[in-house]
Amino acid sequence: MSVQFDSRPDLTRAGAGVVKVSTWKVGTPERQRRTVEAIRAAWEAREWPHPGLLSYSVLAGDDGEALLHYSRWADEAAHRDFARTGRDERVAEIDAAVPGIERVGLRAFELYRSGVNKDDVREPGCVVTVDIEFDGPDPARQRDWVDAVFEALDSDPALAPGGISAHFHVSADGTRVLNYAEWVSAQAHADALAAPGGGVGSLTPQWHRVQNYPGLKSSTVRRWTHALSMRVGVR
Repeated sequence: MSVQFDSRPDLTRAGAGVVKVSTWKVGTPERQRRTVEAIRAAWEAREWPHPGLLSYSVLAGDDGEALLHYSRWADEAAHRDFARTGRDERVAEIDAAVPGIERVGLRAFELYRSGVNKDDVREPGCVVTVDIEFDGPDPARQRDWVDAVFEALDSDPALAPGGISAHFHVSADGTRVLNYAEWVSAQAHADALAAPGGGVGSLTPQWHRVQNYPGLKSSTVRRWTHALSMRVGVR
């Protein structure tokens, strides 16, 4: 098995029992570029490390300082095996090429619901992540909040036209929701935020419930562009 490079990840492809998400702080746009190149070289030079790793993607933050890592795994055991046997050699090569990378917060998620229009063939030019944190663990609350978002989307009379897809993940610890949303461009997302309303939605009771949901502690929005996506291939 070898590494197959893709333009973007298929987030809804079957088989993923767990999604791992983390951030690397690299400091500058130049170091972003060099780090992505180092990641590609480290992975391209080796066989795919574990059959339980379904895909691995890297996105560059529009702040010029960060990289988002998004990997899909068959289960938690597969990730533990990789961490024990396949991670260190790759990390050492990347760190040798770009010293001083700060790795922040590896979290485990499950994909709960996706909103995708299969007839929409537009290519995403931007990924927007919305990281929702609640004031304590409650898996039922995580899912209820996501369901409320879909109710708001379905009832919105003037939904922003630049959105392509939305993929809502719930964290294993019960405290967070991560929306991985594809947009046609960063400008389309910025325009949606600037429109009347409390975010990308209209001023409706459904969106008011989403934005004022009990126990919602914080909401962090960041924009990214696809830098690298990999999955298993066959030589």
